[in-house]
Amino acid sequence: MNSANHLKLEHLFRNEYAKVIAILTSKYGTSHLEDIEDVVQETFIKAMRVWGYKVVPQNPTAWLLKVARNGLIDVLRKENKWARDTEVASTEETTPNETAMFAHEVSDSQLKMIFACCDPKLSQEYQLVLSLKLIGGFSNKELSEALLKKEETIAKAFTRAKKKFREEVQFVKVPAEMGLQSRLFVVLRVIYLLFSEGYSTTTGSQILKQDICYEALRLALLLRENKYCRHPNLEALIALMCFHISRFNARLDAQGALVSLDKHDRSLYDEDLIVIGLQHLQNAQSLTSNSSNYLFEAAVSYEHCAARTFQETNWAAILKLYDLQMKNKPSPMAALNRIVALQKVDGPKKALNELDDLAQLYDYEKVGLFYAIRAELLKELSDSNYASVLRTAIELTQNQLTKEFLEKKLATKS
Repeated sequence: MNSANHLKLEHLFRNEYAKVIAILTSKYGTSHLEDIEDVVQETFIKAMRVWGYKVVPQNPTAWLLKVARNGLIDVLRKENKWARDTEVASTEETTPNETAMFAHEVSDSQLKMIFACCDPKLSQEYQLVLSLKLIGGFSNKELSEALLKKEETIAKAFTRAKKKFREEVQFVKVPAEMGLQSRLFVVLRVIYLLFSEGYSTTTGSQILKQDICYEALRLALLLRENKYCRHPNLEALIALMCFHISRFNARLDAQGALVSLDKHDRSLYDEDLIVIGLQHLQNAQSLTSNSSNYLFEAAVSYEHCAARTFQETNWAAILKLYDLQMKNKPSPMAALNRIVALQKVDGPKKALNELDDLAQLYDYEKVGLFYAIRAELLKELSDSNYASVLRTAIELTQNQLTKEFLEKKLATKS
């Protein structure tokens, strides 16, 4: 299988898997979720065998959906569930929600599935795990990184969440008005985590998966079309994604290697997207006096986009934004990113002292970024422990491109 086909299939798995799961679950109900997962996985294995050496069909979603649906029907018939399920399916097909779209409905099947997974009958942990596994196609490793939990904890949570989902939710139905609004914050976090995994991929040989990022932005923009979902947090999240996407072309060099922020060719930034992002950021600011972490992160990203050179970056403003974010809603990752800004403003010694304090508050033992930042501070202080700490960062890094970037730093000591 050539590399182009491999990337195409990886893209299809990440995007089409979610669509097929969402459509089949919406049609046949959550009680058959595990059967649906099994047949969809078998369908993708079949697709990989066939498409790996042949041309991918013009409409892969239709091919995958047809094969998976036929597979599910066979399973249901063998398990003597088919008669009951056809009756349920035909009932669903005659409901007004299936025959006409109202203003308050969410039309996209994946977005419907996310709202269903965020049912208040489920804990927030279950909501996130279900959404990101079923819609985002996240592996346990990716989820453990995103939610800062152990892989075995994620695996157990997914099993329990599916059981609860089957028993309590039953059908994929999107609530109207207040029901939409009550689930919105969790849905936004799902979209945020989906985008984050695409922008800084946890594992594999790619640092950036643009298709995942664009899918997250598409879902957010689709969400914005519904008047009951319009919220300052949504505007801020769209702004954040636009600012990040605007820097895509500068993040990798011609050979596909990672380019650090200080080496970005800023002429490659997408100015149109920056303008669009700024409009959404201003919308978010005008709609509320209560700032969210999405707003702070979007504002930080805008500062990086607005600086004509790395040297002109307004690190004092960025540090202030991180300080506000940590007061609003502290998080381990925001705390680490703040250290980078602190280093630029107050120097490496103060930054290292605060990093040591953070290590007492948060569990960074398996977080490669913690050691990468620590190594950078030690290098600036001419500390001989720099190399050993950087080696630890390399060992803990799962993404191959990031690993190669750190290895290059270690080899050149620069």
